[in-house]
Amino acid sequence: MATYEAKKRAVLYRMVTPQHVCPFGLKAKDLLQRRGFEVEDHPLRSRAEQDAFKAEHDVKTTPQVFIEGRRVGGYDDLRRSFGLAVRDPKATSYRPVLAVFGVAALMALAASFAATGSLATIRAGEWFVAFSMCLLAMLKLQDIESFSRMFLGYDLLAQRVVPYSYVYPFAELAAGLLMVAGALTWASVPLALFIGTIGAVSVFKAVYLDRRDLKCACVGGGSNVPLGFVSLTENLMMIAMALWMAARHL
Repeated sequence: MATYEAKKRAVLYRMVTPQHVCPFGLKAKDLLQRRGFEVEDHPLRSRAEQDAFKAEHDVKTTPQVFIEGRRVGGYDDLRRSFGLAVRDPKATSYRPVLAVFGVAALMALAASFAATGSLATIRAGEWFVAFSMCLLAMLKLQDIESFSRMFLGYDLLAQRVVPYSYVYPFAELAAGLLMVAGALTWASVPLALFIGTIGAVSVFKAVYLDRRDLKCACVGGGSNVPLGFVSLTENLMMIAMALWMAARHL
């Protein structure tokens, strides 16, 4: 595919109204400028202007980029013309999970340093698991209906007791918060052990025994994370944390 690094003039048409500034138009302008182009910017300041432009050029969307009189297309087309990757919104991705665990790890290290003046502590490891549980619960609670629909696809207890699909995120959050605080171990340990064990068995059966291809509800109902190792890890972490906390308080 042709690239345009050597061509230094581009024409951009993008939607800019008091009610809406097209984010893809801004991204296209920024990308062109970073590639060394002089951008002739044409804001379309009303819906009528946008409709007239689309009719004139027989296009369905804006923004539209033209280089040396040739229409390149929208923002994704522009990225492709430069040989850059374009995200597929339907593609599976582990990015949400990496973000959760990465942020949880940083939070745990920061809390450990604030509490003890040291990063490498046992408490930091405990906080990492507890913070991860809280963050994962938060993502589920953003759209609990969507989470519930995905969760019912594989969780064995939820399939028998449907309200459990709504209870699960709150139970995970409660267990995580109690573990962060180091309080009410008599409640947090059995709670985490219960939901973690049911979850691990359910995921193992769905993925490794039944060989089902499902999306994981672990980071909420809108994710494209495949059910499998990640969800199993989440549940095994809860089980391990519960056993650890129980052993510490014996």
